[in-house]
Amino acid sequence: MTTTPKIIPISDLRQNASDVVKGVTRSKQPAFITQRGRAAAVMVSMEVYEKSQHEMDILRLLARGEKEIEAGVGYELDDVFKEAGRLLDASKS
Repeated sequence: MTTTPKIIPISDLRQNASDVVKGVTRSKQPAFITQRGRAAAVMVSMEVYEKSQHEMDILRLLARGEKEIEAGVGYELDDVFKEAGRLLDASKS
């Protein structure tokens, strides 16, 4: 089930910034900030931001791996599993 996105005009953000930040942090859902009726920015909690950055790092590694495979570069399977384990452990902290 999808939730309705939280849309906040920038004037409301100016008046209630603390409450908006608390709401984004508590709900873990993004808030879409509008300016003159158009989307201008997205606010997310630090936890959500860090998780998305970690996921992007993993995707970059996968993309790099695909390019290396195409180029004929290879690694030992045990080394790959060790590196994957380190990445997964880092995501838990």
